[in-house]
Amino acid sequence: MVSIPQQGQAVPDFQLPGGVLTQERFERGEYRLSADRSRPLVLAFYPGDDTSVCTRQLCSYSSGLETFADCGADVWAISPQSLDSHEAFARKHRLGMPLLADTDGTVARSFGIAAPGIGLRRAVFLVAPDGTLFWKHVALLGATFQSVDTLTRELTRLQAG
Repeated sequence: MVSIPQQGQAVPDFQLPGGVLTQERFERGEYRLSADRSRPLVLAFYPGDDTSVCTRQLCSYSSGLETFADCGADVWAISPQSLDSHEAFARKHRLGMPLLADTDGTVARSFGIAAPGIGLRRAVFLVAPDGTLFWKHVALLGATFQSVDTLTRELTRLQAG
């Protein structure tokens, strides 16, 4: 079994298909973790599009994108659903961050958060610009999620360095 990355360790690099809703277009592309190391990155792993807790979580993060940007950070959300599912989810809830499709669970396994039956555990990883893990939260049950306030507090700590 792959272990969950620990603080200060390099996080596993990956490349996934994803898309982001801009205006009325869902722009699809490839997202590679190592492609841009200039900013902190919030990786939000969630079990499923359009489920109650995941919808609240991603709507919260989407509403908080300006706050994340003020901390110098980008946000990517990752789940096992397809890009078509992600597009419908993004359009329905006007989500403004990229939604990445880990359909075979490779990335969830590399982060040590794959979970039988649900695909993955709800988890958030804050990746420093140098590609190391700064902070993480992996939910045992996944019925709640980390707030924008909690994440921006940790991002502020990262920036204070």
